[in-house]
Amino acid sequence: MKLKIALASLVLGCVASTWPSSIETVPRKAVGLQLYSMRDRFKKDVAQTLDQVRAFGITNVELAGTYGVAPEKFKEQLDARQIKAISGHFSYEQCRDDIEGVAREAKLLGLEYAGCAWIPHKDPFDEKTCREAAAVFNRAGEALAKHGIKFFYHTHGYEFLPYRDGTLFDLLMAETNPEYVRIEMDVYWIIHPGQDPVKLLEKYGKRFELMHVKDMKRGTPGGFTGQSDVTNNVAVGQGIIDWPNVFRAAKKAGVKWYFIEDESPTSVAQIPQSLRYLETLRF
Repeated sequence: MKLKIALASLVLGCVASTWPSSIETVPRKAVGLQLYSMRDRFKKDVAQTLDQVRAFGITNVELAGTYGVAPEKFKEQLDARQIKAISGHFSYEQCRDDIEGVAREAKLLGLEYAGCAWIPHKDPFDEKTCREAAAVFNRAGEALAKHGIKFFYHTHGYEFLPYRDGTLFDLLMAETNPEYVRIEMDVYWIIHPGQDPVKLLEKYGKRFELMHVKDMKRGTPGGFTGQSDVTNNVAVGQGIIDWPNVFRAAKKAGVKWYFIEDESPTSVAQIPQSLRYLETLRF
């Protein structure tokens, strides 16, 4: 009997030693939605689409334009539904040629972050374009900082072409000022060119303040074009991405906001599934 008790204690001790010392969850208040996910509906009816966003339980969003509505009027519609716009995407040309205009619009919308999600380029993306973009981002970030707004660049896959002993993304990180240029990691566009989001979060740490949470269907072809069929977007947790490890690394790096982005034609059905997955995720 004593031997059985001793063996049981040993087994329980081994199990306890391998169980995580703490279980983390995705902070609900840090989860939002990139409204581009609802772009087709916004084109038909802005008010009804915002009602749908609120019905999801979403209170924080990231913008990609205001769908023909003046920024101050769009903010009024957000406020009426108790939705807060945390960040917004602006074109490269706006960031390069009219950063003060970006600042004015960001202020009208009450944004904390304003950023760029695409660098115009001829394929393949190259060193010259990368260095030019870095200079644009440094100037934009410094200008926005004077208005109390944080600038960011959103990864899109083509930046990971090989360059010297690393990638062009490494060059972009080296050439941009961490004080003025933050990075929004779109996990889909990290996986697509064959990169490891966990290693990047470990390498660049606090440069990543924002994240797009977007999952990838198994069998999706990769590449360096920044292009992928939107039907390859699946509900978070139903694709190939190892979310527990990604969120563990993101928390350690200090990511502040997690925006679900679902570009698929079935996004309205998939967004609630993604939210449920994040609510139950433990890592």
